[in-house]
Amino acid sequence: MYSKEIEKSKSHILIEIIEYVPNSVVSKTIIRKTTGNVSVVAIDTGEALAEKISPFDTFIQIIDGMAEIIIDDKKNSLTMGQGIIIPAHTSSIVNANERFKMISTVIKSGYEEGTI
Repeated sequence: MYSKEIEKSKSHILIEIIEYVPNSVVSKTIIRKTTGNVSVVAIDTGEALAEKISPFDTFIQIIDGMAEIIIDDKKNSLTMGQGIIIPAHTSSIVNANERFKMISTVIKSGYEEGTI
């Protein structure tokens, strides 16, 4: 079973719904649907999300600290308030040269067979 979504119809301070854990990557689901999901993620210094290729577009927005997002071998440094779209079918790595929190939004619609 997936982790529980946060409470609906209630205001949330996203930076406060997840805490840093030493030497860890922590994720909390905000909303999960068949067409995509939104999560808040806290990544401690020195940690990373392993290289992956997603079949879907992913929007990353930094809400605390600074992140290094590598898309097809191109490094992007993002600070609080900045965002980037990782295009579908591209290689990406997320590095924490310092700890940071982000919102990750995956959009699954638009890639159904025959709609591209």
